[in-house]
Parts: sequence; structure tokens; C-alpha cells
Amino acid sequence: MKTYKLYSSAFLLSILFNCCTKLDEKVYDKVDAAGFLTRRDDVIRDFLRPFEHGYWSIQGNDLYAATENSTDEIGTYNRQGDWQNGGEYQRMHYHTWTSVDGFTSGVWTNFYQGIVLATNSLQDMESITDPVKLGVKTEELTDFKAELRTLRAWFYLRAFDFYRNIEIITDVKNSTQGNPQSTPQETFAYIEKELTEALPGLPIRAQLSNQGIGRWTKAGAASLLARLYLNAKVYTGTDKFAECEAVCRDIISGKYGSYALDNRWDAPFDYTNALMPSEVIYGFPGTLARTHWQYDGGMYFNSLTYDAAPLYCGFTDFGQANPRYAMQPGRDVDSVEYSFELGKPFVKFQRYPDDVRLKKYRNLGNSTREGMFLYGYLPFTRNVNGVSKADTVRGNKGPYALFIRDQVGMFLDAKPGTKITDKQSNMNHADHNSGVFFVKYPLYPTPDPNRITSAYAEVRLSEVYYTLAECLYRKGDKAGAAGLLNQVRKRNFPAGSPSLYRADGSQLTDQEMLDEWGREFFGENRRRTDLIRWGVFSTGTWWDKKPDADKHTEIFPIGRDILNVNPQLKQNAGY
Repeated sequence: MKTYKLYSSAFLLSILFNCCTKLDEKVYDKVDAAGFLTRRDDVIRDFLRPFEHGYWSIQGNDLYAATENSTDEIGTYNRQGDWQNGGEYQRMHYHTWTSVDGFTSGVWTNFYQGIVLATNSLQDMESITDPVKLGVKTEELTDFKAELRTLRAWFYLRAFDFYRNIEIITDVKNSTQGNPQSTPQETFAYIEKELTEALPGLPIRAQLSNQGIGRWTKAGAASLLARLYLNAKVYTGTDKFAECEAVCRDIISGKYGSYALDNRWDAPFDYTNALMPSEVIYGFPGTLARTHWQYDGGMYFNSLTYDAAPLYCGFTDFGQANPRYAMQPGRDVDSVEYSFELGKPFVKFQRYPDDVRLKKYRNLGNSTREGMFLYGYLPFTRNVNGVSKADTVRGNKGPYALFIRDQVGMFLDAKPGTKITDKQSNMNHADHNSGVFFVKYPLYPTPDPNRITSAYAEVRLSEVYYTLAECLYRKGDKAGAAGLLNQVRKRNFPAGSPSLYRADGSQLTDQEMLDEWGREFFGENRRRTDLIRWGVFSTGTWWDKKPDADKHTEIFPIGRDILNVNPQLKQNAGY
């Protein structure tokens, strides 16, 4: 198997931008694949077209904002007028969104652009009758078709999770009409069939070089099946934990290729994560000069306070960062821990105080770092008229030094430990000291050659271990669940740490399982799905968030703009 670089195809995206939402428009012109697939390079380019959109789609059109801000782990606060944004982030937090909110149409477009692109390329591959004539081996063409089906299934699975009642599109060459929505049971069966039928034609990772990180493999498709089965009870009303367990065991045993857990917590997110051996089963390769979507404003570069990137981290390529995302607080303005069980993500990390991730993020030189969080003062050295002077990062609403804390309120220039008279703490009442920030993917300083070159880890072997652990826990095997969790968790603690779960699993409860999902996968855009599966997304209480009136908020509304262009679509119940 040869590997191919993913490339950006902005021209194609501009052509197909509205394909998913305007399927009822008359097509005045179309290109026959037989007319432009005349050589091997044409086939490769056609095959790769949907992948760059896939990378962008992890955060595009406010997908990341909607899914993370609606949970108990991350918030986008109104910081003295910054990020008020017409109250959209407050509506995400309070679950009061409507079909007029831009993300409700934008995310649909995000997913269906990918579905249309993947379908278009797949149909082109299916039209090839003599691959050898084009310089393509028969087994390569089989692989290309299988990968495109898997990529499309990944788009569908996310759309299914987000909206539940979606339309299935399998033809963009001959059909110009949108489709009515399929039932959740029909969509589940379709995704399952696509993945199981694609799986035999996919390669294993060992057949690919180190640059194969961006290619769908057997293990990647099997991992998507595990995701589907894990959430089957939510999606269709019928649980598939037994099927989920079987798939996870096959992945871990090496049936679909050899993978190994990394021995450092940060390795799955570092610049080496595209290389073998690695626990990353599927990822999107990033580069400084081309694509690095998880580092852009839609995701992790906006999980830093102002000037933290250039001044504290020394990363100057993007200029000033922006505090769009921070952890939800675990303590009130008087530093008293809140009593609710959900949320409090930083407190949940602190429950195991020897966790190495709790160190303040710091670049150590030579493309290494430690810690996952930004809190307290962020010192740096300022050059003033040729003289080095110690300083600390400041905000944009006053000259005072920021002291970042696990609290939300108007602390302004109050020193650490000082009691403030203003006790208000909510989404609309925050300053730039409010909320611990997080750095999951490293921000190595300019000009470190490995800065922002990490692949985005969409599927990790850790997820398979945690998924299998949940399956075992749900059938009463706490010891088995604890053993699996500890195989991953042990890298977060010193040797011999008392923080590992006891072998009998007696510490595991529903809440602890949910907390541990939150610690290992914090900020990885899965918290909403986990909260729903554990039955607390709409019924739970966390910081500045009361239970919803009913469960209709467990799926998002289909945006008004989408409904306007396809009259066959029906709005989700409750909206």
C-alpha cells in the first residue's frame, strides 16, 4: 500500500457547498467521472477530496462549541463583554437553543458537505471499470472504496448523534432531490451495514507507512462500530453492549492490526502521534504550513487566555489567543467546592493529586512539555530597552496581572486568597481570571520545528479500553473494568501510585465511571454523548445549570435554513 498526502480542495468545496442543503435544485451541468479520471493522479486526488473537509469538520460551523458548551465540562463565559455574542454560548450552556441559532444549520451543512463529497468520490471510484488502465491496482481501488464508505459512515454517525432524525444520501450523481428522514432504527442499521461491509476491504495499519495516520483501516472502522454499539440504547432503544464488547476485544487482541497504548499521557496528542507504534487508530495529519484545524480558533487555540500563547508559551505564529473555552468552575467565589456531583472537571482531576496532568503547562525545550492546564500566574520575561524584566500575563480589561482560578466571577485585581464582595457567578458574570484553561495539544514555542504538527487523534486505543471497561461494568464485572481502566490510567501517575483503582473495582460507581471518561477524554468532543448515555445530560445539575424540562434537548433542532430548502424534512420533537 502506498500513502498519499491529504490536500485542500477549496475549489471543490465551493462547488459543493450547498449540495447537502439544496438537493432539490435543478442541476444544469455535471462532470462525468469518465471524462476526468484519465490517470493515476486523478484517481488519487478524487479519492482524497473528502478527507480535508473531514479534518475541518471536527470544529467547523461551531460544532465543537455546541457539543462542548452544552456539557458540564467547558464554558464560554461573558468576560466583561467579551464572548457575549448575542447570548449564543449562554443558550448552549442552558440548553435553550432554537432552530434560529446558526450552529443548528451550520453543523448540518458541516456533516452533509462531507457526506456529499464522500459519496461523489465513492461513485467516481465505482465507475472505474479498468483500474489498471489508470495505473491503479485492483486491490487499491477496493481499499479506496472501502475507505470512502468508512469516512461517510463517520460523518453519518456524528450527524446521527447530533440530530438523530437524518436523511440518508447514497447518490449525488443522478439524484437532485432531497430525501425524507430515516427512522433512527433505519439509520443505525445503515451505518452498521456500511461499516461491516467496508471492513474487509480496508488495510491494516502495518500495511501503511508512518504517514498512514490519515487512512481508514480495519481497526478504525471497527472502532466506529464500537461507538455505534456503545450508544445503541440511546439511538434505537435496544442495547448492544454484548456486540460492543466483542468488537472491543477483537480490536485489543490485534485482530484488526497491532496497536499499543502509549506510555505517556501526552504522547497521543504530540507530534510523534502519527508514527508507529502509537495508540492513535485514526487521526488527521497536521502540519504548520498547511492544515492544523484542532489548533485553530474553533478548538484548542481558543482555550487559552489572552497572550498566553505568545508570552507564556512562546508560540507567536498565530499572534494573540482568545479565551473562548475554559473549564467550568468547581468552586464558588469563596473557593468552596460546589455540592453537585456533575461538572467540576478540575476538581475531578484533583481527586487524584499525584496525577501528572495537574502540573501547570510548561514547555521544557526540545519539543517536550509537561502538564495540561493553565492556572495561577503565567510568568514570562519581557525585554525593556535591552533589559530582561520578569512579568506575568495580563488581560485586556485592565493592567493587572491575571491569576487564573477554578472559579468564575469578577475577581479583577484581587490577589489570590482575597475574599471579594461580589458573590455572583454565572455565564454572564465573569472576568479574565475566571476558569482554568487547558492545553491538550502542545504549543511548542516558535521556532520549534515540531510546533502545531500533531495529528488530530480522532480514534484512540484508549477509547476502546474505556468502552470495553464500561461494557464490563454494566454487566457487573467491576474488577474487569478496573483492570482495563488502570492499563490506561497508570501513565498518569508515578510508579506505585495509590491513585490506581483497587483490583476488585470496588471504587467504581456510575458517577466515577462518568468522571473517569471525563478525565481521560477531557475536551475531546465526546462529553455530551457520554452524559446522554449515562442518563444525566437533560436531568443533571451542574454549575449555573438546572435540569431541563424534558429530554428533547438530547438532540439538537434542525436549523431553520435547512428546513427551508428541503420541505421533506420534519423538525425534531420539542422544537
